[in-house]
Amino acid sequence: LCLLSAATVQAQERTSIFENLVAVEGAPVAMAFIDPKADFGSFKRVMILDPYVSFRANWQRDQNRASRSQRVSARDMERIRADVAALFRDVFTERLQANDGFEIVNEPDDDVLLLRPAIIDLDITAPDTRTPGRSTTFTASTGAATIYLEMFDSASGAMIGVAADRQSARSSSNNLTWSNRVTNTQEARRMLGNWADILRGFLDSHYMQNVKKD
Repeated sequence: LCLLSAATVQAQERTSIFENLVAVEGAPVAMAFIDPKADFGSFKRVMILDPYVSFRANWQRDQNRASRSQRVSARDMERIRADVAALFRDVFTERLQANDGFEIVNEPDDDVLLLRPAIIDLDITAPDTRTPGRSTTFTASTGAATIYLEMFDSASGAMIGVAADRQSARSSSNNLTWSNRVTNTQEARRMLGNWADILRGFLDSHYMQNVKKD
């Protein structure tokens, strides 16, 4: 597992506020806390809030210092945030619903798990293409991002879990790419898919425990 970023460490320290959360031993992510009294097996549906997306500190400044021909604008950053958020929802919806899995809904209920996700410390590179009139394309040969995910009982509003982990692109041949119309890149999907599969495995295991009890 990759080391947590400073922002994620702060998120980890924040969990000390919630006395009902305990660390998950042997978790497949860098940080995981859950409420041991929460009945995760009772959730049959999932509600996903719009993901919050933020860049690595000083990312825009560093990119603009590195390239004078292609400046990263505030509009560029907003577009990338929107692209990443949309891709997150797309991948998590696809993986959680797969094979008669969990229905994705827009309203809370007693069988609905509420997810509040964030993608933080997003680190990608804006290359200098030096091509007049060409739209700016953002790639990351060593791209990385941290996911921070809070879980709530949607009916009561109680926080019942929190997790965080950081992943990087596997190699320079697997680039993260954001352009005006291209967001669903293979490597970005792989990273988000890994996170979604971990959550799906966690929910499936608790659901099966409930089935066996019944």
